[in-house]
Amino acid sequence: MRSPETNTRTRAPVTPLFAKELREVLGGRALWIMLLLVCPLIGYGFFQAVSLYGESSVAAAQSPVLATSLSPFDGALVPTFGSLYIAVTLLFPFVAIRVISHEKESGALRLLVQLPYRSPTLVIVKFAAVLCAWGLVCLPALSALAIWTMLGGHLSPPETLNLLVGHLLYGSLIAAVALFAASIAESAASAAIITLAVTIGSWVLDFTLAGRSGLAEWIARLSLTQILRTFEQGLLSVALVLGTGIAICGFAALASVWLPPGIPVRSKLIRSVALALAALIAIGLVSHIRLSIDLTEDRRNSFSAADQRLLATLSAPLIVTVHLSPEDPRYVDVHRNVLAKLERAMPRVAIRLAGGRQSRAPDAGDEAYGEIEYVYGDKSDKSRSTSPREILPLLYGLAGVAPPAPASGGEYPGYPLVANEYVTLPWFFGVLPLLIALAWWQSRRPPSLDFVPAHEGVQS
Repeated sequence: MRSPETNTRTRAPVTPLFAKELREVLGGRALWIMLLLVCPLIGYGFFQAVSLYGESSVAAAQSPVLATSLSPFDGALVPTFGSLYIAVTLLFPFVAIRVISHEKESGALRLLVQLPYRSPTLVIVKFAAVLCAWGLVCLPALSALAIWTMLGGHLSPPETLNLLVGHLLYGSLIAAVALFAASIAESAASAAIITLAVTIGSWVLDFTLAGRSGLAEWIARLSLTQILRTFEQGLLSVALVLGTGIAICGFAALASVWLPPGIPVRSKLIRSVALALAALIAIGLVSHIRLSIDLTEDRRNSFSAADQRLLATLSAPLIVTVHLSPEDPRYVDVHRNVLAKLERAMPRVAIRLAGGRQSRAPDAGDEAYGEIEYVYGDKSDKSRSTSPREILPLLYGLAGVAPPAPASGGEYPGYPLVANEYVTLPWFFGVLPLLIALAWWQSRRPPSLDFVPAHEGVQS
């Protein structure tokens, strides 16, 4: 039977607590300084993207074939939100850390944990307030999308929404890591060092382990920056979404374990190890889910619709052995144009590199270097081509099926746009920073009495 105190904690409304946390976030300098810095950062990235896209569009006007390669998703959206990615990676942790570190340093945390709320509830509410701050940080990037459409640019809703989902997951993960760092560190400076060690360490993993296979490849997948790459390719991976969600919940759960003061460190360590193991097991299980959806308008991550339907019916296992090193440009081409698409189209595909990190030179002692062997059922064939036009007929021959009839039409038209990129500068370097400064001034005004939450007395 639950005690009255437990029932009180369960039924306590979270609205006053959320109002307090949101006011704490909006009242801090870190958020507003970050917003002022993000405006010129995203503005310059958007300016460069519009300028380069216009130059490519001029060339496409002289050669209509080039127009089919002009995608606003690659030319405008990804570069603009790339600036947001840098800001969230380097600056947003300071905004998230404050919601815990400020209370720790002022001593208000010891009063806060005495309120009728459980530690997980406190962390969830703080996390929600931080996500609201992330939404404000995204406003300059979202305004760039509005300006792009006003300039006459094209946006595909599925592509755009998928990219926004990717940045939401990435921002949420950064926030969860920052909350965990703040819960285990005694000061904001220590928490910032821990968080930046994780985020910048992800860049180090990308640079040092890129192109490696085996254990190094698995370690490289732990990089936080890997999350956005799939979304920037226009793919919605179910395994990635679920795995990132589990990681976010795991860091939030660890933060709730370490948040309350006065609990023995040994007890916190035992619970943390159990949570970490459970999260790793869950991530390992969902990583086997192969379902991914190509949301690009030009279907760059998929074969033609007819080929996709036919390949989905080939139920026998396909084993592909690639005699190329991971850093070889030919391997990059065949993986992007053929192998990755086969993994999404066929139900049973296994791809392995023969020899791991072997030399790129064909005279390195391996006469088979450059060959790609395809084994389907009890039949096999080899090819050195990296083009789907040659490899797909080879696979159909191994499966004993006739290739599908080529479909007419349906080609991606491309969206050339020549716009004056200088019209974007006044908004990002003048109007928007002024609006942010006015909102900052408004947030620092004393709150009205009816806005003050019931538990305001816990603040320093």
